[in-house]
Amino acid sequence: MGRPASKAVASIRNACLESMGHISKAEQRVAVSLGARSYEIVIKPGLLSELAVHLRALTPATHIGIVTDRHVAKHYLQAVLTQCERAGFHPVPVILQPGEKNKTLATVGKILDVLAKQRFERKSLLMALGGGVVGDLTGFAAAIYQRGIPFVQVPTTLVAQVDSSVGGKTGVDHRLGKNLIGAFHQPKAVWIDPMNLHTLPKREWIAGLAEVIKYGIIADRSFFAYLERTMPSLLKLDSQAVMQIIKRSCEIKAQVVAEDEQESDRRRILNYGHTIGHALEALGGYRSLIHGEAVGIGLVLEADLARHQGYCDAGTVERIRSLVLAAGLSDRPTSRSAEKVWTAMQHDKKVSQGKVVGVWPESIGQVRIAPVEETVFTEWFQTVSVGAGGRSSRAGRR
Repeated sequence: MGRPASKAVASIRNACLESMGHISKAEQRVAVSLGARSYEIVIKPGLLSELAVHLRALTPATHIGIVTDRHVAKHYLQAVLTQCERAGFHPVPVILQPGEKNKTLATVGKILDVLAKQRFERKSLLMALGGGVVGDLTGFAAAIYQRGIPFVQVPTTLVAQVDSSVGGKTGVDHRLGKNLIGAFHQPKAVWIDPMNLHTLPKREWIAGLAEVIKYGIIADRSFFAYLERTMPSLLKLDSQAVMQIIKRSCEIKAQVVAEDEQESDRRRILNYGHTIGHALEALGGYRSLIHGEAVGIGLVLEADLARHQGYCDAGTVERIRSLVLAAGLSDRPTSRSAEKVWTAMQHDKKVSQGKVVGVWPESIGQVRIAPVEETVFTEWFQTVSVGAGGRSSRAGRR
């Protein structure tokens, strides 16, 4: 697969530096403590221009596969390839088609074909340069090629920087459900450059805020209050606020993963907003809603379903709804059929012994994990206002 034309390294870096303005150049590090599989998340403006230095410190290998999609490649791939070559590495680009619809076994097969043809070995390294889809695909390919080779995450979207790049979940979608096929395979490192967010489409940036809001709801009411205060600044990509939300989100994710690496108990709280969110994604064929948009709707609906079940009060739901709407996300499902949504939820990987298990807010910063019955879900869903993804509604309010 050939190399695309890209902007010069200097022009990208200078433009980002100018747009980031007063941002601190201080490097932030967050440890993910998993014994022999431990690694660090490094957060630093301009880090992308230092990748070769970090690679040199991480691996003796010279064979490096750089997996990305054509959107990200346009902005960053040539700069990364040039760095690697000058540092003595042999980089091999693998350019994929973008979008959730391409998160399939067939796409993983394309990555594996390149690795086999280029004679990658067990000590060779893969780099995921892109968003959550690229990270999941690359990690899964790394998990199964020669029974496991190392990889690093270089996330370029907000969703990937605060969520999907951390924790070792890798995999692909099935036509019946999201992420049904996969493996746990921890990266060797996660390298985050907040400057990358300035080439992110506005829709993707706003969608990523759903995952950030999730962390406040499940684990940190002070962080949730911070988001309520700073959301206008975040929407303008204020540099200090962006650094703060990335670091705090990674800290929460790292702590939860360290306590429960393979989602047997506590890690399941990270699925808040995703039970209904994933169902809506699947019903739209992974085309009508992008991941963060579906999760944003899920945050509100699962809170309201929690209220319906008596787990939280209406005030908690309204705070969640208000922040989701303030971020520019929707609070309404795109399906009018309770049966279709429930059926899609049945295919979720979190279903246990045939029961749909959800994460339900009790208050801001506190959630519980419990199953929900179909009759309860159907009764509640009849109260929900359904739309085409617009900003409004008082879903399920009584």
